[in-house]
Amino acid sequence: MRNIIVGSDHGGFDLKEECRLFLLKDTAYNVFDQGVYDKKSADYPDIAKKVSLAILSGEYEKGILICGSGIGMSITANRFKGIRAALCHDLYTARLSRQHNDANILVMGGRVTGAGLAMEMVEIFLNTEFEGARHKRRIDMIDC
Repeated sequence: MRNIIVGSDHGGFDLKEECRLFLLKDTAYNVFDQGVYDKKSADYPDIAKKVSLAILSGEYEKGILICGSGIGMSITANRFKGIRAALCHDLYTARLSRQHNDANILVMGGRVTGAGLAMEMVEIFLNTEFEGARHKRRIDMIDC
């Protein structure tokens, strides 16, 4: 079973809930919801920090973060050494974030990404392998 952690602020709550329920239908995933748990105003940096630290601890393989645009979550998560949070808007960027960048967090905008597309992006993100080779050398250059 693969451990996946999800989190959002109020702007991403609805899409996070759809992603969480989508993942729970698949018995291959153990899904942990880091919050938020309702649409009350929340600070995205708090959730991004909790998800990033949980991944860095090794407890979770990958994460999904969602705020209104995805920008704030992406910026915050990428402040943590070892986190590669990819803000994706389509299937192509979701696939390349894994193949070329070995992203460990998929970031989406709850106010700009439709649920159907988001579920496809989640599926691609979680099931696409990192290609390594020349990409590994570049990934190693990031955390300097």
